[in-house]
Amino acid sequence: MRLLLVEDDTKLSDMLARSLREQGYAVDVSHDGTDAVYQASVNEYDALILDVNLPKQSGLEVSRALRAKGRAMPILMLTARDAVTDRVTGLDAGADDYLVKPFELDELYARLRALLRRMPALLPTTLTIDDLIIDTRGQDVARAGRRIPLTTKEYVMLEYLARNAGRVIGRAELCEHVWDANHDPFSNAIEVYINRLRKKVDDAGGTPLIHTRRGAGYLLSAEGGERGASVAAGRPTPPRPDEED
Repeated sequence: MRLLLVEDDTKLSDMLARSLREQGYAVDVSHDGTDAVYQASVNEYDALILDVNLPKQSGLEVSRALRAKGRAMPILMLTARDAVTDRVTGLDAGADDYLVKPFELDELYARLRALLRRMPALLPTTLTIDDLIIDTRGQDVARAGRRIPLTTKEYVMLEYLARNAGRVIGRAELCEHVWDANHDPFSNAIEVYINRLRKKVDDAGGTPLIHTRRGAGYLLSAEGGERGASVAAGRPTPPRPDEED
């Protein structure tokens, strides 16, 4: 899941971005309202975490502007104001939920998970494809009763494929939802991680689940598909250090 975090306090935004990435989210950061409107207009985000008090445009103005543009991603609004009228104003401006500062990180994670679960395109917190079971709350993966250890980035990619099981996912879509704005779209990181997932999820035996549709993308399904990875012959080049977990 790719998030846009909009917070003008750089110390707080750095801490929140780091914590969210540790939870497996890809996070872009903006420090003012005008930039937030631009980023959310040109990129596909699964959710926004939006502070109310921002320079250039307030969080309320950002929310209204994005809703006027037809952007429907969930918005979690952050504010130091806890009066009922303030919460009502934020919700009326287009926010889906409201979190008062200071807050515990666990509550932020829980509210974010709840917002993402409401999206009609997303599946329940337990995803099952054939004998593969993914617990999205605990980020646990098992196949045929055997737990599969995954790195953070491997897990995020597998979960996104699982939430879209049966549908071919192209490189551009994977980049938009699994990596943040620092990802180099011309790197072969996607192929590297697909190969890693195949070794962990498929090569242990059972029905192959991860398939390549050459020229189109990747598919997670118990049905058939092109099995081989779409990388050049020889060992794939490892992703850059900043693309590791």
